[in-house]
Amino acid sequence: MTPSPIPPWKTAIVSAGADHIRIRGYDVTALMERSFGETVFLLLAGRLPNDAERRLLEAILVGEADHGAGAPSCAAARLAASGNRQSLSAAVAAGVLTIGNEHGGAGTNCMELIAAGVAEAGRDGISIAEAADRAVARAAAAHARIPGFGHRVHTSADPRIPVLFGMAREGGVAGDGVAFVEGLEASLRARIKPLPINIDGALAAILHDMGFPAVAGHLVFVIGRVAGLAAEIAEEYAREKPMRIRIPVEYDGAPPRAIDGDTPGAKE
Repeated sequence: MTPSPIPPWKTAIVSAGADHIRIRGYDVTALMERSFGETVFLLLAGRLPNDAERRLLEAILVGEADHGAGAPSCAAARLAASGNRQSLSAAVAAGVLTIGNEHGGAGTNCMELIAAGVAEAGRDGISIAEAADRAVARAAAAHARIPGFGHRVHTSADPRIPVLFGMAREGGVAGDGVAFVEGLEASLRARIKPLPINIDGALAAILHDMGFPAVAGHLVFVIGRVAGLAAEIAEEYAREKPMRIRIPVEYDGAPPRAIDGDTPGAKE
């Protein structure tokens, strides 16, 4: 009996053959003459951006590229590079693996919150600001954190946010997403305490208004941060000796004790 053929993978992203490479139907050689940000937009959104959208995505990528060697992703990448001089990709991966809800990865959760809030406003016939206030009230009652707000360095205001929101308004991109996030910030100030919009909240608002799916909130941060990780790792290799990173550790466990007289597994 002849075995059934294995069905091929299906993809709508790239077609590659002996004489062509096409991304979403566009020849890569034509895309190469344009910008990387435009290709990132095309890959994730499935369409080419207009000029304002391209500039905004590129501004987001620049804004999240690096935040200093002490940021968790950069610190982890440099630590891996310090102990492993055989694998650049392992060091990059170490940095990427730190990106999550607490560091750079809250954009997806924030985009989901925005989508739910905008839908609630439309369903209940209330303003975007009222929907945002409801979301903060629910979070406060549940003692839950609102994703996309607060920063350990920029405690009063993140200097990147006015630039991004200004570009979004100037380019006609700012919509319900930006309005909802600004409503969250106002409600947080009134109900709990002042918490600035961080880069996750800003990119979530703008990506929502450009029509991206929620998963892009996390992925776009990763794309931008990898550029910074590459630089951090290259500097570690070029300027520092292997195994140079030593983290101070203070032991606070049991004092020295002898095994004699103790019965392993015995109940006290």
